[in-house]
Amino acid sequence: MFLVGLTGGIGSGKSTVSDYFKQLGVPIIDADKIAREVVEPGTLGWKKLRQHFGQDLFHETTGEIDRQKLANIIFYDEAKRRLLNSITHPEITKSIGWQVVSYFIKGYQFVILDVPLLFESKTMLKYLKYTVVVDCDEEQQLQRVMLRNSFTEEHARARIASQMPLREKCILADYVIANSDSGKNTEVQVKQLYQTLTDSKAQWRMRMFIVLFGFALILIGFWWSGVLLITKYKQTGLETASL
Repeated sequence: MFLVGLTGGIGSGKSTVSDYFKQLGVPIIDADKIAREVVEPGTLGWKKLRQHFGQDLFHETTGEIDRQKLANIIFYDEAKRRLLNSITHPEITKSIGWQVVSYFIKGYQFVILDVPLLFESKTMLKYLKYTVVVDCDEEQQLQRVMLRNSFTEEHARARIASQMPLREKCILADYVIANSDSGKNTEVQVKQLYQTLTDSKAQWRMRMFIVLFGFALILIGFWWSGVLLITKYKQTGLETASL
């Protein structure tokens, strides 16, 4: 099994592409979803956030994080953003690891890791065989962010500017899906990429390595059993001779 990283920018349409892959039966590990799960009430991440950020960050009735308040804090405070990452990233990485192992055991050919800040954080890049960026034109991205999040134009531009530009991500990616036109065109591109990934032989190289490694372990096991038998035989012979 190999891993494919999926990313984009705010408003570029990454979730749409992710949904198309799901429809094709590809497992998706959503880093954003995991990031929410690791700070749910009662979790280790939740307890650490209460300790470092204080009670005001949480809703009084449910105990859940006030995500809008948290977003405003970390957007303008670099130190608080680093603190948040130091608390959540280890838990997120652990959860991703368990899911990857689960899909590997189930025999999937490849799994997509949906990571918004894939190139910014660089944490997951070394584990990926391919990377995919969902792109769109700047004006369309701005309009989507304003409409989806009810942001003013100034606020939307600030959010977009806080991320690595899509142009730079496209240069770094192995594949780019253009999401500026109709959804049908995007779906066609996803299906084409799905076929390309399905035809890839990357997983067979890994499976061959695992088979050879397992075969080597079996040979070592037989060799060691032989050594033990010979040793036991010699010891038995010595004991017989002494009698």
